[in-house]
Amino acid sequence: MSAERFDCHYCKISLLGKQYILREEIQYCTKCYENLFANCCEDCGKPIESNCKDLSYKDRHWHEQCFKCALCSKTLVEKAFAAKDELLLCTDCYSHEYSSKCFTCKKTIMPGSRKMEYKGNSWHETCFLCHRCQQPIGIKSFIPKDNGYFCVPCFEKQFAYQCNFCKKAITTGGVTYHDKPWHRECFLCTGCKKQLAGQRFTSRDEFSYCLDCFSNLYAKKCVGCTKPITSLAGVKYISFEERQWHTECFTCMKCSVSLVGRGFLTHRDDILCTDCGREK
Repeated sequence: MSAERFDCHYCKISLLGKQYILREEIQYCTKCYENLFANCCEDCGKPIESNCKDLSYKDRHWHEQCFKCALCSKTLVEKAFAAKDELLLCTDCYSHEYSSKCFTCKKTIMPGSRKMEYKGNSWHETCFLCHRCQQPIGIKSFIPKDNGYFCVPCFEKQFAYQCNFCKKAITTGGVTYHDKPWHRECFLCTGCKKQLAGQRFTSRDEFSYCLDCFSNLYAKKCVGCTKPITSLAGVKYISFEERQWHTECFTCMKCSVSLVGRGFLTHRDDILCTDCGREK
């Protein structure tokens, strides 16, 4: 009986005593394997033979000697590298060509290092300093002013107005009244403590009041309805012998007819129309 054959699956040449390669449990001679399955090198365009290392990155392949920086041609084997527009670059070339330059020290900000960015400029983390205390701002809040950058405590000490009520710094917003600054949340009605910012208000003896509180505290009371009469809201009223009425409340005490623009009579403290007055 003849011995069992052991041939290349593709070209059928005998593999007995020869080098061969298994792929998915099927044997191929090296020539057929390379023709059928070998990857082409991205650099030189030649197949990567079975006796060569096949270096790959994102489904692309290189011979070991072809895996190098696209700019300086230094080998990238077992070294850090970066990709830019399909090109592989060593970290030095990538940094020189594409990395940001620190706005303060003008040196390259290396890939992977922490940096600060603001309005199109970049800084090393250790170069982005408060203009006043010269300490790194890091991830803390900061406030720009006059081409400088300040941590919040330094800005408050050097520039911020002090609230007339709580005496703390006003960093955003705020209101001014009688040339004095307040936080919006601190500018309150003296009576009910409601915020006055954006509302109609008035003042008396250096104290500010909403219209309701001012009316309740200082406005004259209507003889008819006993509610406050205030001209702040454009209310019209009638005054007679140190007494006041809302125009709609100035009516005959007996028949309730309006006395606005009409003659009237008095009987003790009552105001009467002329008809009701004659009946007395």
